[in-house]
Amino acid sequence: MLHELPVTSAAPTSGAPALALPLMEQFYTIQGEGYNTGRAAYFVRLGGCDVGCVWCDVKESWDVDAHPRVAVADIVTMATAHAGRNVVITGGEPLMHNLRPLTTALQTAGCQTWIETSGAYPLSGQWDWICVSPKKFKAPLPEVLAAAHELKIIIFNKSDFAWAEQHAAQVSPTCRLYLQPEWSKAPQMMPLIVDYVKENPKWQVSLQTHKFLDIP
Repeated sequence: MLHELPVTSAAPTSGAPALALPLMEQFYTIQGEGYNTGRAAYFVRLGGCDVGCVWCDVKESWDVDAHPRVAVADIVTMATAHAGRNVVITGGEPLMHNLRPLTTALQTAGCQTWIETSGAYPLSGQWDWICVSPKKFKAPLPEVLAAAHELKIIIFNKSDFAWAEQHAAQVSPTCRLYLQPEWSKAPQMMPLIVDYVKENPKWQVSLQTHKFLDIP
């Protein structure tokens, strides 16, 4: 099912259709985490983020002006040069940009459109899969949580379990729920996550399998 919500002025670049987007990197790989783990996917990582997670592993994506603007048509051409037709739009925080032109072009080219977002900005574009991974530094919008197919909570310390439940109460009954250890804290948090999922089986464990397997 496709999801699209109207863009509001809260998103910094949402006023006009974005026919070119700040592109940090794009690459064809295997999705390593969450519901679509193990599936071939083309990643489009956009520049720009003001959420500011202290443990972010792509801080170089934060400065929107540090990345060249690439035409939507060129992004689609590069994405469709590979056999896979699952395209993940990530960041940074991708919803800082109006993504309707990009998702329309990708779907016209026969691609599935997936997004990974903190949910901090209004949803733009048409999506086959919406993964919301909320961050404490900038709260997700209720309407984005309501549209999520997947809620992925990063567990950094014990208090994050209660925080996870607060957000699980705001998603739809069909949303898939995942707990994922923050990579540097995995040895400490993983046993707690296992115990928590056993006691609360509505949740599932998500692992960054691409890091274990050294897949780019």
